[in-house]
Amino acid sequence: MDAFEKVRTKLETQPQEEYEIINVEVKHGGFVYYQEGCCLVRSKDEEADNDNYEVLFNLEELKLDQPFIDCIRVAPDEKYVAAKIRTEDSEASTCVIIKLSDQPVMEASFPNVSSFEWVKDEEDEDVLFYTFQRNLRCHDVYRATFGDNKRNERFYTEKDPSYFVFLYLTKDSRFLTINIMNKTTSEVWLIDGLSPWDPPVLIQKRIHGVLYYVEHRDDELYILTNVGEPTEFKLMRTAADTPAIMNWDLFFTMKRNTKVIDLDMFKDHCVLFLKHSNLLYVNVIGLADDSVRSLKLPPWACGFIMDTNSDPKNCPFQLCSPIRPPKYYTYKFAEGKLFEETGHEDPITKTSRVLRLEAKSKDGKLVPMTVFHKTDSEDLQKKPLLVHVYGAYGMDLKMNFRPERRVLVDDGWILAYCHVRGGGELGLQWHADGRLTKKLNGLADLEACIKTLHGQGFSQPSLTTLTAFSAGGVLAGALCNSNPELVRAVTLEAPFLDVLNTMMDTTLPLTLEELEEWGNPSSDEKHKNYIKRYCPYQNIKPQHYPSIHITAYENDERVPLKGIVSYTEKLKEAIAEHAKDTGYQTPNIILDIQPGGNHVIEDSHKKITAQIKFLYEELGLDSTSVFEDLKKYLKF
Repeated sequence: MDAFEKVRTKLETQPQEEYEIINVEVKHGGFVYYQEGCCLVRSKDEEADNDNYEVLFNLEELKLDQPFIDCIRVAPDEKYVAAKIRTEDSEASTCVIIKLSDQPVMEASFPNVSSFEWVKDEEDEDVLFYTFQRNLRCHDVYRATFGDNKRNERFYTEKDPSYFVFLYLTKDSRFLTINIMNKTTSEVWLIDGLSPWDPPVLIQKRIHGVLYYVEHRDDELYILTNVGEPTEFKLMRTAADTPAIMNWDLFFTMKRNTKVIDLDMFKDHCVLFLKHSNLLYVNVIGLADDSVRSLKLPPWACGFIMDTNSDPKNCPFQLCSPIRPPKYYTYKFAEGKLFEETGHEDPITKTSRVLRLEAKSKDGKLVPMTVFHKTDSEDLQKKPLLVHVYGAYGMDLKMNFRPERRVLVDDGWILAYCHVRGGGELGLQWHADGRLTKKLNGLADLEACIKTLHGQGFSQPSLTTLTAFSAGGVLAGALCNSNPELVRAVTLEAPFLDVLNTMMDTTLPLTLEELEEWGNPSSDEKHKNYIKRYCPYQNIKPQHYPSIHITAYENDERVPLKGIVSYTEKLKEAIAEHAKDTGYQTPNIILDIQPGGNHVIEDSHKKITAQIKFLYEELGLDSTSVFEDLKKYLKF
């Protein structure tokens, strides 16, 4: 979703196809606020598609390299607008506050702001709440006012370094929530939107293993939480003036193997966006009569893109897949029906197939897979296969639209997305079964998926490639050690490869936050020994390896370059030793270090080109046509 908000100017479509790429935009009052070129602008809602807009701020004033707007928030009475501005080569951000008048002017700017929201106090003064991020840690909450009565004060600091803090304004703007979370536990405080200077009210003190998120409607809190059995998310509610956990009443439960992707609250309805058994659903709950309408969405859809919406009568959203650009849908409450965007039908729906398959892991668990290939492909066993894996933090494998994936399918490739344990595709338990001392389940799942694909006639080992980014590098790197014969080539981006040494270095910014995922090898010998069993760096040995292309970022704070360089050097030494003893042809091991301090840059043309070139060369395929097709999407 972030990629789509940034790359409108980078996409060039085929003449017969129309893709609408939406920038960050916010509707407030009668205006739409958005980025146009290098400027923050606004226009009247009915003129949003025209060039008739008012420039509020020129991003070039910040003297940043190719800045873009990451987030916009408008003050309740439209006296101010705040915008968070970033660059593609850094995670650092600047929040600018623009005073709206006949001559808009920048009132203030704050560095390293993470989340931020506006509320209005009893004196009708706009108050900006924001969190400050330092070394990737977000522990401090500030509130500020502007104009004649300037104030800027820190009023909350989280003391536990394993937690981070973010702000959320309830849909009706009644409460600002301060959310304090780590990977498995949360705590929420309420700030009254009518009296924001009053002390915040605690909903429920953190209980280890209990997660909860809060919405509000008609003096009631709606709480999405995993408390109780089964330990999956369920919807509960309580009166706003009695928020403690003993007052929570069960309101709605999910089916087994269900991932709650998002929740949206309306005047008379609550909408849940769900993934159940690897298919997308929308559940519309009538709050007046507790009725539930479950809508199964088109089988091609793999992901939601939420729409910032203030219309109480409609719930708009977008659906997308790795090979299909987003398409708009709207649920209209009055009609009780889902309407899809009319007009141009993407030809990929007829020229490709999407399959939902399952692989049986060695402990009997069924692991879902999503597979794409051309409809008219013959003899799929001779087609190249690109396998995707992540399997960490309870996060779903990314399945947003990527032009280069579309091009690969058009060129005859098979794409397979393996939803292994450790990810979140089947709910919270699916994550729990693939973290800490169960991380090897994810590796077993990945091996089972690839073997199942080959067994069902999808490609063969000599034509199989594997790709992963960030924490997905743990499982991909582990597979290269345990079953290298399953794949011919691997591409890794900002991969996490040295789990043991990283988790023992508490000076790194994320180590303490990550203990719930990987364990604490510094103080727990069981965790240390278990990590040694799968850590890619620790298990390199003289043997056959697939060719590997690694993209790393020079100043990446999340995955330090040092660990990636150490892994690459150790791997090359092991391969050389094996070649000396056996005389076999050594694979290509490429480390491509990119400048900048971001973690993953999805839209880097250089990176995309290098990775595709690597895959085609390793498989001995002609890449002429694929690069010609790619030029239709990317401006080289």
